[in-house]
Amino acid sequence: MGSRTTRQRKAVLRVLSGCQDFVSAQALHALLLSDGGTIGLTTVYRALRDLEADGSVDVVRDDVGGRLYRPRPAGGHRHYLMCRDCGRSRAVDSEVVEEWAGKVAADTGFAAVEHTVELTGVCADCRHPAKKENRHAAGSAPGTSRAGPEGTPTQGHRTAIARPR
Repeated sequence: MGSRTTRQRKAVLRVLSGCQDFVSAQALHALLLSDGGTIGLTTVYRALRDLEADGSVDVVRDDVGGRLYRPRPAGGHRHYLMCRDCGRSRAVDSEVVEEWAGKVAADTGFAAVEHTVELTGVCADCRHPAKKENRHAAGSAPGTSRAGPEGTPTQGHRTAIARPR
């Protein structure tokens, strides 16, 4: 895109790449500080905005509209199925959605069409109370991402906002 790569932006992307699931800017900021960094929350937000603009991160929204981030895979734009209980996310095949959005754009004469796909459910671990109890005993609590880095809390329900680049 044209934004320069700064030391802070590299640090944000490095720490974000270590997260296995979506993470809020606030949680990412806490991870950066715990990693010995000296970076302000405003700088984290700015870096995430730039990374989103150049297609380096995927963004989803939590149940109150907060933005959560994760590095975008090399394959590009993705859609996710999110667990409404623990926040676990899983990329899903969405070729049919992409084809449909392209066809709608072509049929209507619109350009630069973006789309939003929201897929939420309850994962297998959360559907089975015994598995859920084992997970909570291991240190994860409801409303946190069990796949998050070192138990870093994230927020509960999520909806995926997907914008192709």
